[in-house]
Amino acid sequence: MSLRKSIAIALSAATLFALAGCGTTDDSDTASSTKSGSSSSSKFDASSIKKDATIAAMLPDSITKDGKLTVGAELTYAPAEFVGADGKTPQGYDVDLTKALAAVFGLKAETVSSSFDSIIPSVGTKYDLGISGFTVAKDRLSAANWVTYGKAGMTYAVKKGNPEKIDVKNLCGVKIAAQTGTVEEESAKETAATCKKDGKAETEVQSFDQQTSAATAVVTGKADIFYADTPVTGYAVKQTNGALETLGEDADVSPLGIAISKDDQKTTAAVKAAVEKLISDGTYKKIFDGWGAEGVMIDAPKVNDATVE
Repeated sequence: MSLRKSIAIALSAATLFALAGCGTTDDSDTASSTKSGSSSSSKFDASSIKKDATIAAMLPDSITKDGKLTVGAELTYAPAEFVGADGKTPQGYDVDLTKALAAVFGLKAETVSSSFDSIIPSVGTKYDLGISGFTVAKDRLSAANWVTYGKAGMTYAVKKGNPEKIDVKNLCGVKIAAQTGTVEEESAKETAATCKKDGKAETEVQSFDQQTSAATAVVTGKADIFYADTPVTGYAVKQTNGALETLGEDADVSPLGIAISKDDQKTTAAVKAAVEKLISDGTYKKIFDGWGAEGVMIDAPKVNDATVE
Protein backbone atom coordinates (compact mmCIF):
# COMPACT_ATOMS: atom_id res chain seq x y z
CA MET A 1 0.00 0.00 0.00
CA SER A 2 1.18 3.51 -0.75
CA LEU A 3 0.66 7.14 0.08
CA ARG A 4 -1.03 7.98 3.38
CA LYS A 5 -1.92 4.33 3.95
CA SER A 6 1.54 3.93 5.36
CA ILE A 7 3.96 6.80 5.93
CA ALA A 8 3.88 10.55 5.36
CA ILE A 9 6.79 11.55 3.16
CA ALA A 10 8.14 15.09 3.36
CA LEU A 11 9.81 16.11 0.13
CA SER A 12 12.10 19.03 0.90
CA ALA A 13 12.40 20.50 -2.56
CA ALA A 14 14.54 23.41 -1.48
CA THR A 15 17.31 21.04 -0.46
CA LEU A 16 17.19 19.32 -3.84
CA PHE A 17 17.38 22.27 -6.20
CA ALA A 18 16.80 26.01 -6.10
CA LEU A 19 13.28 26.69 -7.28
CA ALA A 20 11.81 29.44 -9.33
CA GLY A 21 8.48 31.00 -8.40
CA CYS A 22 6.54 30.98 -5.17
CA GLY A 23 3.12 29.88 -4.03
CA THR A 24 0.04 31.70 -2.89
CA THR A 25 0.05 33.23 0.56
CA ASP A 26 -3.56 33.77 1.49
CA ASP A 27 -3.96 35.22 4.97
CA SER A 28 -6.76 32.71 5.55
CA ASP A 29 -4.31 29.84 5.66
CA THR A 30 -2.87 28.71 8.96
CA ALA A 31 -0.08 26.26 9.68
CA SER A 32 2.25 25.03 12.36
CA SER A 33 5.47 26.87 13.01
CA THR A 34 7.57 23.89 11.94
CA LYS A 35 9.47 24.65 8.76
CA SER A 36 9.35 22.00 6.08
CA GLY A 37 12.12 23.52 4.00
CA SER A 38 10.01 23.06 0.89
CA SER A 39 9.23 25.64 -1.73
CA SER A 40 6.25 25.96 -4.00
CA SER A 41 6.32 25.50 -7.74
CA SER A 42 2.75 26.66 -8.27
CA LYS A 43 1.29 30.14 -8.59
CA PHE A 44 -2.32 29.08 -8.37
CA ASP A 45 -4.69 31.93 -7.62
CA ALA A 46 -8.29 31.16 -6.67
CA SER A 47 -9.44 34.79 -6.78
CA SER A 48 -10.84 34.44 -10.30
CA ILE A 49 -13.12 31.54 -9.32
CA LYS A 50 -16.69 32.73 -8.93
CA LYS A 51 -19.14 31.42 -6.38
CA ASP A 52 -21.58 28.90 -7.82
CA ALA A 53 -24.83 29.77 -6.08
CA THR A 54 -26.50 26.47 -6.93
CA ILE A 55 -23.67 24.37 -5.51
CA ALA A 56 -23.22 26.66 -2.52
CA ALA A 57 -26.91 26.28 -1.67
CA MET A 58 -26.39 22.52 -1.32
CA LEU A 59 -24.27 23.01 1.80
CA PRO A 60 -25.88 22.84 5.24
CA ASP A 61 -25.79 25.81 7.62
CA SER A 62 -23.30 23.97 9.81
CA ILE A 63 -20.70 24.50 7.07
CA THR A 64 -21.61 28.00 5.86
CA LYS A 65 -22.53 29.81 9.08
CA ASP A 66 -19.00 31.02 9.88
CA GLY A 67 -18.16 31.93 6.27
CA LYS A 68 -15.18 29.57 6.23
CA LEU A 69 -14.31 26.19 4.77
CA THR A 70 -12.10 24.69 7.48
CA VAL A 71 -9.96 21.79 6.30
CA GLY A 72 -7.65 19.56 8.33
CA ALA A 73 -4.30 18.65 6.74
CA GLU A 74 -1.04 17.12 7.96
CA LEU A 75 1.52 19.48 6.43
CA THR A 76 4.55 17.27 5.83
CA TYR A 77 3.76 15.71 2.46
CA ALA A 78 4.98 17.67 -0.55
CA PRO A 79 3.67 18.25 -3.12
CA ALA A 80 0.23 17.55 -1.68
CA GLU A 81 0.43 19.64 1.48
CA PHE A 82 3.42 21.13 3.25
CA VAL A 83 4.63 24.28 4.95
CA GLY A 84 6.30 26.74 2.59
CA ALA A 85 9.77 28.23 2.88
CA ASP A 86 8.41 31.03 5.07
CA GLY A 87 7.72 28.46 7.78
CA LYS A 88 4.02 29.21 8.07
CA THR A 89 2.13 29.13 4.75
CA PRO A 90 0.41 25.88 3.72
CA GLN A 91 1.15 24.96 0.13
CA GLY A 92 0.57 22.07 -2.26
CA TYR A 93 -2.09 20.73 -4.57
CA ASP A 94 -4.43 19.73 -1.73
CA VAL A 95 -4.17 23.26 -0.35
CA ASP A 96 -4.89 24.75 -3.78
CA LEU A 97 -7.85 22.40 -4.17
CA THR A 98 -9.15 23.59 -0.79
CA LYS A 99 -8.96 27.20 -1.99
CA ALA A 100 -10.78 26.33 -5.21
CA LEU A 101 -13.55 24.46 -3.41
CA ALA A 102 -13.99 27.33 -0.96
CA ALA A 103 -14.27 29.78 -3.85
CA VAL A 104 -16.99 27.70 -5.52
CA PHE A 105 -18.86 27.67 -2.20
CA GLY A 106 -18.33 31.40 -1.66
CA LEU A 107 -16.39 30.71 1.55
CA LYS A 108 -12.96 31.63 2.89
CA ALA A 109 -10.44 28.78 2.81
CA GLU A 110 -8.73 27.79 6.03
CA THR A 111 -6.21 24.94 6.03
CA VAL A 112 -5.43 23.86 9.60
CA SER A 113 -2.22 22.00 10.45
CA SER A 114 -3.22 18.76 12.13
CA SER A 115 -1.81 15.40 13.14
CA PHE A 116 -2.73 12.92 10.44
CA ASP A 117 -4.52 10.40 12.64
CA SER A 118 -6.69 13.09 14.24
CA ILE A 119 -8.23 14.45 11.05
CA ILE A 120 -10.86 11.86 10.14
CA PRO A 121 -12.30 11.63 13.68
CA SER A 122 -12.52 15.44 13.78
CA VAL A 123 -14.33 15.95 10.47
CA GLY A 124 -17.80 17.30 11.16
CA THR A 125 -16.75 18.87 14.45
CA LYS A 126 -13.38 20.60 14.33
CA TYR A 127 -13.03 20.49 10.53
CA ASP A 128 -15.55 20.77 7.72
CA LEU A 129 -13.44 18.49 5.53
CA GLY A 130 -10.24 16.49 5.63
CA ILE A 131 -7.96 16.86 2.60
CA SER A 132 -4.59 15.34 3.35
CA GLY A 133 -3.53 12.73 0.81
CA PHE A 134 -6.03 10.21 2.15
CA THR A 135 -6.41 7.02 0.18
CA VAL A 136 -9.97 5.74 0.05
CA ALA A 137 -9.39 2.32 1.58
CA LYS A 138 -12.26 -0.03 2.35
CA ASP A 139 -11.56 0.15 6.06
CA ARG A 140 -12.09 3.93 5.96
CA LEU A 141 -15.54 3.81 4.36
CA SER A 142 -17.21 3.31 7.73
CA ALA A 143 -15.40 6.26 9.31
CA ALA A 144 -16.38 9.00 6.86
CA ASN A 145 -17.97 9.80 3.54
CA TRP A 146 -15.47 10.17 0.70
CA VAL A 147 -15.46 12.13 -2.53
CA THR A 148 -12.60 11.02 -4.74
CA TYR A 149 -10.49 13.69 -6.41
CA GLY A 150 -7.41 11.85 -7.60
CA LYS A 151 -5.44 8.63 -7.72
CA ALA A 152 -1.87 7.69 -6.96
CA GLY A 153 0.39 4.74 -6.46
CA MET A 154 4.13 4.20 -6.66
CA THR A 155 6.40 5.25 -9.53
CA TYR A 156 10.03 4.85 -10.59
CA ALA A 157 12.25 7.64 -11.92
CA VAL A 158 15.59 7.55 -13.75
CA LYS A 159 17.91 10.02 -15.42
CA LYS A 160 16.39 11.72 -18.44
CA GLY A 161 16.61 9.43 -21.44
CA ASN A 162 17.19 6.36 -19.27
CA PRO A 163 20.91 6.15 -20.18
CA GLU A 164 21.36 2.87 -18.26
CA LYS A 165 18.51 1.30 -20.27
CA ILE A 166 16.80 0.12 -17.10
CA ASP A 167 13.76 -2.14 -17.36
CA VAL A 168 11.49 -1.93 -14.30
CA LYS A 169 10.46 -5.54 -14.95
CA ASN A 170 14.05 -6.67 -14.36
CA LEU A 171 15.87 -4.70 -11.68
CA CYS A 172 18.55 -7.29 -10.92
CA GLY A 173 21.96 -5.63 -11.00
CA VAL A 174 20.46 -2.17 -10.55
CA LYS A 175 21.14 0.38 -7.77
CA ILE A 176 17.75 1.40 -6.35
CA ALA A 177 17.33 4.46 -4.10
CA ALA A 178 14.35 4.81 -1.75
CA GLN A 179 13.37 6.61 1.42
CA THR A 180 13.89 4.72 4.66
CA GLY A 181 10.75 3.23 6.17
CA THR A 182 8.61 3.44 3.05
CA VAL A 183 6.80 0.68 1.23
CA GLU A 184 9.02 1.47 -1.74
CA GLU A 185 12.13 0.63 0.27
CA GLU A 186 10.48 -2.62 1.34
CA SER A 187 9.64 -3.42 -2.28
CA ALA A 188 13.21 -2.72 -3.38
CA LYS A 189 14.58 -5.02 -0.67
CA GLU A 190 12.19 -7.76 -1.77
CA THR A 191 13.44 -7.34 -5.33
CA ALA A 192 17.04 -7.59 -4.15
CA ALA A 193 16.26 -10.75 -2.18
CA THR A 194 14.56 -12.36 -5.16
CA CYS A 195 17.49 -11.56 -7.46
CA LYS A 196 19.90 -13.10 -4.95
CA LYS A 197 17.74 -16.19 -4.50
CA ASP A 198 17.56 -16.68 -8.26
CA GLY A 199 21.31 -16.32 -8.63
CA LYS A 200 21.03 -13.17 -10.75
CA ALA A 201 23.11 -9.99 -10.62
CA GLU A 202 23.02 -8.34 -7.19
CA THR A 203 20.61 -5.47 -6.67
CA GLU A 204 21.86 -2.71 -4.39
CA VAL A 205 19.26 -0.92 -2.25
CA GLN A 206 20.30 2.56 -1.09
CA SER A 207 18.15 3.88 1.76
CA PHE A 208 17.91 7.58 2.60
CA ASP A 209 16.28 9.47 5.45
CA GLN A 210 14.77 11.98 3.01
CA GLN A 211 13.19 11.44 -0.39
CA THR A 212 15.20 14.34 -1.78
CA SER A 213 18.40 12.46 -1.07
CA ALA A 214 17.11 9.45 -3.00
CA ALA A 215 16.27 11.65 -5.99
CA THR A 216 19.62 13.41 -5.79
CA ALA A 217 21.41 10.04 -5.78
CA VAL A 218 19.93 9.32 -9.20
CA VAL A 219 20.69 12.78 -10.57
CA THR A 220 24.34 12.48 -9.50
CA GLY A 221 24.72 8.90 -10.70
CA LYS A 222 25.17 7.31 -7.28
CA ALA A 223 21.98 5.31 -7.90
CA ASP A 224 20.37 4.16 -11.14
CA ILE A 225 16.71 4.55 -10.21
CA PHE A 226 14.53 5.72 -7.33
CA TYR A 227 11.11 4.59 -6.20
CA ALA A 228 8.51 6.79 -4.47
CA ASP A 229 4.82 7.60 -4.30
CA THR A 230 3.53 8.81 -7.65
CA PRO A 231 2.96 12.50 -6.77
CA VAL A 232 6.29 12.67 -4.95
CA THR A 233 8.07 11.25 -7.99
CA GLY A 234 6.27 13.67 -10.31
CA TYR A 235 7.21 16.60 -8.10
CA ALA A 236 10.88 15.53 -8.05
CA VAL A 237 10.89 15.28 -11.85
CA LYS A 238 9.41 18.76 -12.14
CA GLN A 239 11.87 20.27 -9.66
CA THR A 240 14.91 18.86 -11.45
CA ASN A 241 14.05 20.75 -14.63
CA GLY A 242 14.25 17.70 -16.85
CA ALA A 243 17.15 15.87 -15.20
CA LEU A 244 14.82 13.01 -14.27
CA GLU A 245 11.92 11.22 -15.93
CA THR A 246 9.41 8.64 -14.76
CA LEU A 247 9.78 5.04 -15.91
CA GLY A 248 7.16 2.32 -16.27
CA GLU A 249 3.56 2.23 -15.11
CA ASP A 250 2.30 3.34 -11.70
CA ALA A 251 1.94 0.44 -9.27
CA ASP A 252 -0.54 -0.17 -6.45
CA VAL A 253 -2.78 2.67 -7.60
CA SER A 254 -5.51 3.77 -5.16
CA PRO A 255 -8.08 6.61 -5.16
CA LEU A 256 -7.50 9.77 -3.12
CA GLY A 257 -10.47 11.20 -1.29
CA ILE A 258 -11.88 14.17 0.58
CA ALA A 259 -13.14 13.13 4.02
CA ILE A 260 -16.62 14.33 5.04
CA SER A 261 -18.70 13.52 8.11
CA LYS A 262 -20.41 10.17 7.62
CA ASP A 263 -23.80 11.67 8.50
CA ASP A 264 -23.48 14.69 6.22
CA GLN A 265 -25.02 13.75 2.89
CA LYS A 266 -25.61 17.39 1.89
CA THR A 267 -21.95 18.35 2.13
CA THR A 268 -20.97 15.14 0.37
CA ALA A 269 -23.20 16.00 -2.59
CA ALA A 270 -21.97 19.61 -2.62
CA VAL A 271 -18.29 18.62 -2.59
CA LYS A 272 -18.85 16.13 -5.42
CA ALA A 273 -20.62 18.82 -7.47
CA ALA A 274 -17.84 21.33 -6.77
CA VAL A 275 -15.10 18.90 -7.84
CA GLU A 276 -17.06 18.15 -11.02
CA LYS A 277 -17.26 21.88 -11.74
CA LEU A 278 -13.53 22.40 -11.18
CA ILE A 279 -12.76 19.51 -13.52
CA SER A 280 -15.07 20.79 -16.23
CA ASP A 281 -13.86 24.40 -16.17
CA GLY A 282 -10.14 23.49 -16.23
CA THR A 283 -9.26 24.70 -12.72
CA TYR A 284 -8.59 21.16 -11.54
CA LYS A 285 -6.07 20.52 -14.32
CA LYS A 286 -4.37 23.84 -13.65
CA ILE A 287 -3.87 22.92 -10.01
CA PHE A 288 -2.31 19.52 -10.61
CA ASP A 289 -0.26 20.60 -13.62
CA GLY A 290 1.23 23.34 -11.46
CA TRP A 291 2.65 20.76 -9.06
CA GLY A 292 3.90 18.26 -11.60
CA ALA A 293 1.14 15.93 -10.42
CA GLU A 294 -0.67 15.30 -13.70
CA GLY A 295 -0.72 11.58 -12.93
CA VAL A 296 -2.96 12.22 -9.92
CA MET A 297 -5.86 13.50 -12.03
CA ILE A 298 -9.08 11.54 -12.61
CA ASP A 299 -11.94 12.07 -15.06
CA ALA A 300 -14.73 12.39 -12.50
CA PRO A 301 -15.25 12.18 -8.72
CA LYS A 302 -17.05 9.29 -7.06
CA VAL A 303 -18.65 8.88 -3.65
CA ASN A 304 -17.48 6.14 -1.26
CA ASP A 305 -15.69 4.20 -3.97
CA ALA A 306 -12.44 2.49 -3.01
CA THR A 307 -11.73 1.28 -6.54
CA VAL A 308 -9.63 3.02 -9.19
CA GLU A 309 -11.19 3.99 -12.50
